[in-house]
Amino acid sequence: MSRFAYEMEYVGSYSASLRMPPEVIGALPEGIRINFEVTGGEVSGDRIRGILKPVGGDWFTLRSDGVGVLDVRATIETHDGALIYIHYQGIGDLGVNGHSEFLAGRLPKTLSLRTAPMLHSAHPDYAWVNRLQFINVGEVNLETGVVRYDLYALH
Repeated sequence: MSRFAYEMEYVGSYSASLRMPPEVIGALPEGIRINFEVTGGEVSGDRIRGILKPVGGDWFTLRSDGVGVLDVRATIETHDGALIYIHYQGIGDLGVNGHSEFLAGRLPKTLSLRTAPMLHSAHPDYAWVNRLQFINVGEVNLETGVVRYDLYALH
């Protein structure tokens, strides 16, 4: 049982399109560096609706233990013209052989993703996003480059 009271509020869902194939920097001491460019997307929900602008990306590192570490930065433009900067880190576990499988050119079709976004906006109608921690639960289709998330706010 949790010692602390909290609530998770469903804020909405979003999808992002990634330029495929990604830019593979290669094997570095910290892991394989793979850069994914965001080319667009859609955001739908009761509190936030709009598009994911074609700017930003994921500076992804695949560690030797098969865990992929996401480092994403992007911009949401809401239906009413506000801009929201979204930045998050998280993981996608490709399995204990994920590193060697990637080097051999073998990837799963989909990869589950769990991330912890922070959202920032200067627009007064969206100032509430500056005060919350968010959680993303989603997956990426590694064949099509489409990422889908459900976004939750922690209260």
